[in-house]
Amino acid sequence: MTELRNVEAELTRFRLRLLAVALVVLGCFALLGWRLYTLQVLRYDELAARAETNRTAVVPIVPNRGDIVDRNGVVLATNYKAYTLEITPSRIKQPMDELIDAIAQIVDITPRDRKRFKRLRGDSRSFESLPLRMRLTDEEVARFAAQRYRFPGTDIKARLFRTYPLGETGGHVVGYIGRINPREKERIEESEEDTANYRGTDYIGKLGVESSYERDLHGTTGVEQMETAAGGRAVRKLASHPATPGNSIQLTIDITLQKMVEELYGNRRGALVAIDPTTGEVLALVSKPTYDPNWFVEGIDQESWDELNNSIDKPLLNRALRGLYPPGSTYKPFMGLAGLETGKRAPGSITMDNGSWTFGGNTFRSGHALGPVDLRRAITYSSNVYFYQLANDMGVNAIHDFMKPLGFGQPTGIDLPGETRGILPSTEWKKNAYRRPAQQKWYAGETISLGIGQGYNSFTMLQLASATATLAADGVHRQPHVVKARQDPDTLAFKDIPVADPVPLGYAPPHVAVVKRGMVGVTQEGTSRRVFAGAPYLSGGKTGTAQAVTISQKSRYNAAKLAEHQRDHSLYIAFAPADQPRIAVAAIVENAGFGAAHAAPLVRRVMDYWLAGIYPSEQDIKAVQNGQAAAPLGTPRSVAEMALAPASTPASTPASTPASAPESAP
Repeated sequence: MTELRNVEAELTRFRLRLLAVALVVLGCFALLGWRLYTLQVLRYDELAARAETNRTAVVPIVPNRGDIVDRNGVVLATNYKAYTLEITPSRIKQPMDELIDAIAQIVDITPRDRKRFKRLRGDSRSFESLPLRMRLTDEEVARFAAQRYRFPGTDIKARLFRTYPLGETGGHVVGYIGRINPREKERIEESEEDTANYRGTDYIGKLGVESSYERDLHGTTGVEQMETAAGGRAVRKLASHPATPGNSIQLTIDITLQKMVEELYGNRRGALVAIDPTTGEVLALVSKPTYDPNWFVEGIDQESWDELNNSIDKPLLNRALRGLYPPGSTYKPFMGLAGLETGKRAPGSITMDNGSWTFGGNTFRSGHALGPVDLRRAITYSSNVYFYQLANDMGVNAIHDFMKPLGFGQPTGIDLPGETRGILPSTEWKKNAYRRPAQQKWYAGETISLGIGQGYNSFTMLQLASATATLAADGVHRQPHVVKARQDPDTLAFKDIPVADPVPLGYAPPHVAVVKRGMVGVTQEGTSRRVFAGAPYLSGGKTGTAQAVTISQKSRYNAAKLAEHQRDHSLYIAFAPADQPRIAVAAIVENAGFGAAHAAPLVRRVMDYWLAGIYPSEQDIKAVQNGQAAAPLGTPRSVAEMALAPASTPASTPASTPASAPESAP
């Protein structure tokens, strides 16, 4: 009996154990079932997407950047395709210098390549692909492709390179592109649209038209969905959404005219702006010295940057937009119009010019005595006394209020970045410009020099050219602009870009007419008569000589005793033809002296080019460069003969280039 009871006890324990094991097994199967349900049902979408991501790769297709052409179709900025050798630092296991030394045994790596790569590495994230060597030849591509297995983390990629075929000609207008820096990347990432559109893009417009029309030129990024093997190797293309290339941009600039003016300046510093007063189109926008934008595309080396940045001639400064100068006597026609419009003067009002004018015990110089002068004679013969008295009668605030609508001391709104406002003085301006109460007060004597374009007056050549164009157009202001049209990438047709409506300033026609007659007198009997002798058109103009440093009224100006950078500036404004102006120009030659000797000859050649199709001879160009020319010298050439050739085909390029070449080699 005892033995049977032990068997039953054993069976009972066995059944309990079996039940426990069964429950454990069931629990395990339940957990497996729940996990399976979670993976297959609850997280299906998430995991399917992850699996698809592991199986496929989305590669951005970088759009071709649009071209930039001048008004006649001459290409100023375009693209070409080449291969680069690139390194992704996060994938490199060995010391970077050792890797580059090993690569240099196969492909030539210059010290400049190494410096540029080091700088880019410091400015970028470790997982970004950075170019080590640009523009590989076909032989170098083949040579490296055969050895690529030795260098994990390196790649050969097909890239579009930006090039500026004319080099420094028009550099300040066209601008340049450069690698996207961290600040620009942060700005892009603030917008979801820009983040998507700039995926795979390494470059962005930095200055000039390349910057202001970045959205047009960049285009829309496309994508390719590729099936990849376990090692990430592309197997086949699954889907593709092509990129939309950027719009090509046509400028209002005549690049042959631009090139001619830059050559006429030679090694001198200055700026010239030519505008069509009937449209506001900028025909030439010159800043000398200039620079070659090709230097900046892949990153300028430190030595070249230091040379440009530290140069006393400041070649990186766009003098046409950012250079501030007193206008000198070129301000007098606008002062004369102000006197007429405010009722402070009548066209026939006479002022006695005895060669100087005294106010508050101070004597203001006026050169030689002209005797009795009305407004026309005051402009033609540049009477300082007339405009000293007029400025005093008007007062600083009345001068400010009249000049402001003409654009003095105001941004013109031109479609280029970086424009400087300048200084159009008023009592309110001085209060804000200075801190000490004694400095904030406006003194009556400070108004006198404003009448001849000195004192606090400080404007850009663009503002002076725009005001001259407004005067030439009988008081109708048109906003200056450098871009004329954009090209549709599909139809290749250029369509004009809308511009701001003209703004009539409401000047009385007789008042404008008498000012214009005075300016025509300048070219016929005044200070620029020798320069415009024999011109096949009638023009109006005004010379100007502006102080670079203050000379006391009791001292006499002597250029020989001053350092070159302290000598007076040479200025000239003009419009032509006089009856129906089609061009208005403002020019300055820094530290060159008398306006008729240096700036006026430049403007004469610009008007000859635009109105008569005349291109100066080599003899004449050299004479202008040396400040030894008045009317043109030698046998002139025709503009048609010297014109730069436009593109043989419409400005267009293939739609896109993949951000990465399959297997990194052709």
